[in-house]
Amino acid sequence: MEPHICLYRDTIELILTQSALHKIFPNRIQYGYGYDAYFITDKQAAMQQEFVDKGITIVRPLMITGYGNKEFVFEDIDSRWIAVGNKIS
Repeated sequence: MEPHICLYRDTIELILTQSALHKIFPNRIQYGYGYDAYFITDKQAAMQQEFVDKGITIVRPLMITGYGNKEFVFEDIDSRWIAVGNKIS
């Protein structure tokens, strides 16, 4: 069995497996652009506040992007940038 962790929130289950690499290279470092994950929700403000309260690094606070999404971006323990957002109508 692979080393892994299961994360649950509302009706979402996210399964993460351990990398065989000794170092993680975030997309913005490896390719010069891009997030490493994008989660879609309409509860961005509440989630951002929860992350701030827990001391998680917010890279870009909640805003409307040039491509029409309301999103924020946080950094995980391996320096990956993860966006949380949704299209605005």
